[in-house]
Amino acid sequence: MIFGRSERGKPPVEPVTLKILVAGGFGVGKTTLVGAVSEIRPLRTEELLTEAGRPVDDTSGVEGKHTTTVAMDFGRITLREDLVLYLFGTPGQERFWFMWDELSEGALGAVVLADTRRLEDCFAAVDYFERRSIPFVVGVNCFEGAVRYPQDAVRQALDLDEDVPVLLCDARDRASVKEVLIGVVEHAMAYAAERRQTITT
Repeated sequence: MIFGRSERGKPPVEPVTLKILVAGGFGVGKTTLVGAVSEIRPLRTEELLTEAGRPVDDTSGVEGKHTTTVAMDFGRITLREDLVLYLFGTPGQERFWFMWDELSEGALGAVVLADTRRLEDCFAAVDYFERRSIPFVVGVNCFEGAVRYPQDAVRQALDLDEDVPVLLCDARDRASVKEVLIGVVEHAMAYAAERRQTITT
């Protein structure tokens, strides 16, 4: 596109912008996921973990983690010329959950990132989105050394409805993350269409 005009004389496309949340437990890879796929330099609000926070920050299973998100991560990805996603990574620790209500305002849908070694850490995010009727997918972050479980086993362990997609991903890999985000958009659109149909019938 040059000076507001696209090639071959086509008028410039005004993209639709959608807000997607990335949630999950502490240390599950939310900041990594946003950074892997963002086409802009991602905004991060990470702080060093301190001795003062040790009693409230459960680092079992992620002992190598030295920082934590205290507000949000922010990134942007253009899926198509006419579709842009704004990604908001939520803080994973319970003491920062008060921010979730503000971050979820206007969100089309969410990714609940899960680590099979600490699956219970994403229960809070699943409950949050279910209670607020925000459509979400579960992205199982396939960490090195973590046991791979079938998607149905993860669905059963998290007590998910049949229509909630469970997707395997690598939060470090752009193509893998992009597939998860496409999954969120498709699921959210199907969810919205189903709700419209329910209201009109």
